[in-house]
Amino acid sequence: MDERYASEIVTTTGELGRKEAWDHAKARIGIDRMGHRVRPGLYRIGDPDGKSVVLVTANYSLSFDALRSSVKGRNAYVLVLDTKGINVWCAAGKGTFGTEEIIKAVRAVKLDEVVEHRTLILPQLGAPGVSAKDVKEGCGFKVVYGPVRASDLPAFLDTGECTEEMRTVRFDLKDRLALAPVEVRNYRWSFILMLLAAIFVPFYGPMAAIMTLAGIFLFPALLPHLPGKDLSLKGMVLGAVLVTPFALLQLSWGTDVVTWLVVAGEYLLLVPWIGFMALNFTGSTPFASRTGVKREIFTYIPLMALMAVAGVAMAVLGAIGWGWA
Repeated sequence: MDERYASEIVTTTGELGRKEAWDHAKARIGIDRMGHRVRPGLYRIGDPDGKSVVLVTANYSLSFDALRSSVKGRNAYVLVLDTKGINVWCAAGKGTFGTEEIIKAVRAVKLDEVVEHRTLILPQLGAPGVSAKDVKEGCGFKVVYGPVRASDLPAFLDTGECTEEMRTVRFDLKDRLALAPVEVRNYRWSFILMLLAAIFVPFYGPMAAIMTLAGIFLFPALLPHLPGKDLSLKGMVLGAVLVTPFALLQLSWGTDVVTWLVVAGEYLLLVPWIGFMALNFTGSTPFASRTGVKREIFTYIPLMALMAVAGVAMAVLGAIGWGWA
């Protein structure tokens, strides 16, 4: 018996309340990052019988809640895998939402004794970690992939078919902006340092803070529209655009060599900074692959580091120049 899995079928509902809303809010801003999980096992919604569908999901609470709320009012079983509190898509990439875990879960909950059929309905985004053939050989259950989004499950269950739209991975503005709150928390110490810097360098501290905030919210909002394929390049393009108004303001005060040095230093420091922030989004978008992310890291991180070093050197020279002036 696998002790990770509940020994009995757990009863749940499709209703979500304040507890779930609070849990989702904390997850969105990155509080207790690995604590948003439910007990792995077999759950019942409504009054399912031996012919009822078996839907498979991760034990990340947001994944579980999205699934159960989508089938509210229906009779179904939900098989929750132990993905260590990671969502379906990421867990599929890490291997925790995968062939071996499905086989272990089916055996642990004795699913063959609960339902008469031998079909598991998996979310499409779990496919990268699953071999349907090996699942069938390992536990006797056939794998059927449902739609990308849990909200499309009712239509899929009614018709038994996924339309092209249901199979399409959408990443619209709402989805992209949902990533921003976590980034605000991730960069909280940077904001504090920038605010402290504002005491000693009144123009540059606020400029860096404003650019960082703009990067957090504008980058995901503008992601599909920024030029380039790599997220790092897209971020650096956005960084260059964001620096330009500040640079033009400074050049309006004077166009001597020292000012040009300072402006060049700002570009070389802040453009890679926004590019680095953009690189963090590679794990949160459907645009990047694992190999693509590795390539980006090895291609852009050295370039960003070189630009930052050059930017610091120019900023120091500019500061010395102002001191002489």
